[in-house]
Amino acid sequence: MKVHVCSVGRLRAGPEHALITDYLTRFDRTGRALGLGPATVTEVEDKKGGGMAAEAALLSRALPANALICVLDERGTQMSSPDFAARLADWRDLGRDLAFVIGGADGIDPGLRARAEAALSFGAMVWPHMLVRVMLAEQLYRAATILAGGPYHRA
Repeated sequence: MKVHVCSVGRLRAGPEHALITDYLTRFDRTGRALGLGPATVTEVEDKKGGGMAAEAALLSRALPANALICVLDERGTQMSSPDFAARLADWRDLGRDLAFVIGGADGIDPGLRARAEAALSFGAMVWPHMLVRVMLAEQLYRAATILAGGPYHRA
């Protein structure tokens, strides 16, 4: 199952970029034997300032055909890392690609949110969308290690 991270905003070189690259590389290595990955990041940017609706149109074009859509949203389901790993395995077993959608500063357009088959939250707090990318990349790697029986996750 290919994993796509579709996100609003361009991430420039810096600590967040380094962390995402590191965690997604680890995810690809660990997940390969489990049928997970590779993971790709697609960035979109609304240069005309059209707000959430314009961002949603750009994100929609970035989504792979027939991919299961999971939005990262503060109203989504909160789950433990082992529960996320189990969900990732369930999604893999459906035989479809998986697309995580991370909105811009104002969140995700309600129309795009309604199209999603799942919504995931990293807590009740609002996180900067650039940090959400890092957190998602780390949780993908953690999920792969949990599924592989590796020592990274200590619960």
